[in-house]
Amino acid sequence: MAKNKLEKFADMRSYPHVFEYPCSVVDDVSFEMKGSWNKTFFKNDNPIVVELGCGRGEYAVGLAQYFPSINFIGVDIKGSRMWTGATEALEKGLKNVAFLRTNIEIIDRFFGTDEVSEIWLTFSDPQMKKVRKRLTSTYFMERYRHFLQPNGLVHLKTDSPFMFTYTKLMLEKNKLPIQMITEDLYHSELENDPLLAIRTYYEQQWLDRGLSIKYIQFKLPTEGTLVEPEVDIELDSYRSYNRSKRSGSETSK
Repeated sequence: MAKNKLEKFADMRSYPHVFEYPCSVVDDVSFEMKGSWNKTFFKNDNPIVVELGCGRGEYAVGLAQYFPSINFIGVDIKGSRMWTGATEALEKGLKNVAFLRTNIEIIDRFFGTDEVSEIWLTFSDPQMKKVRKRLTSTYFMERYRHFLQPNGLVHLKTDSPFMFTYTKLMLEKNKLPIQMITEDLYHSELENDPLLAIRTYYEQQWLDRGLSIKYIQFKLPTEGTLVEPEVDIELDSYRSYNRSKRSGSETSK
């Protein structure tokens, strides 16, 4: 029998690799593992990679299986979705993956200086009307700088032409080093890269709809003032699964 949300939340509270700190809690309670994830939880000195907006956790779990010498932390506020990946990791006995349920707006409260080597943004909501909510906006980049190692890598994997174009323009405007970029991942030389070969549940649905998957990998230096690109970008003309309508006009599903 499928579990309901209350049962899933009960499971999550009992999982030793899940940490739940929504905004309302963090305002009153400090996160004691900040700066000591490796020492306190993972018990090793391996690099830490964080996936923001991990959803069901397929990417964090998949990468943890493929790269046992790297520690992965999936972050999302949606606990009922996160339960899927957290449960799979527990059942498979993975010791190099953890999950943090919190609001990404306060992500810098959970990691210390230089604690994270890479950040993954997998199919983030493009937030076409709200610049500050885009996970590749300068607003979030400044927060990432608080805990990402100097010139640490940021990966964006997206179905959204808007998100891809916006991120590309932001990087060009601020002269941030782009390491890899493609507008059609699965018809490029990167197709068989194990870092990129994992396909999430929703990603496969987008592929089935004939949408191309886009990917950008870039470095985030710690120095320099970041500014937003002042360019109008064409809105996505379709709705994404399990998200609010992307454009301001009426579109079909």
